[in-house]
Amino acid sequence: MANVPAGLLYSKEHEWVKLDGDVATVGITDYAQASLGDIVYVELPRVGASLTQSSSLGVVESVKAVSDIYTPVGGEVVAINAAIDGDPAAVNRDPYGDGWLFQVKLDDVNQTTELLSPERYEQLISET
Repeated sequence: MANVPAGLLYSKEHEWVKLDGDVATVGITDYAQASLGDIVYVELPRVGASLTQSSSLGVVESVKAVSDIYTPVGGEVVAINAAIDGDPAAVNRDPYGDGWLFQVKLDDVNQTTELLSPERYEQLISET
């Protein structure tokens, strides 16, 4: 069973969001990294980029597949996890910690109402 921490929000595309005021930290879920297998490359947005909620912003490449990353929230990218360039496997080892991908200053905090609670996300992945 995948690790689905409380206190986070989740997208149907298997990204997680941790809110801190109007800044959201985003990463891919434990379920997503396990499904992908060993991650060898992550393409991240650039700092200052403007993201539209649910749009594709980069890719995650693993030994098994290439998968798009969709942003679960819209806004301006204020930070990226540059350590992932040198160590993309951090996403496999610690998807909710050292494996975070980027941070966004939200255009509208209310957009998070479309995201899933931990319970609803667990239900989603149990149905796949």
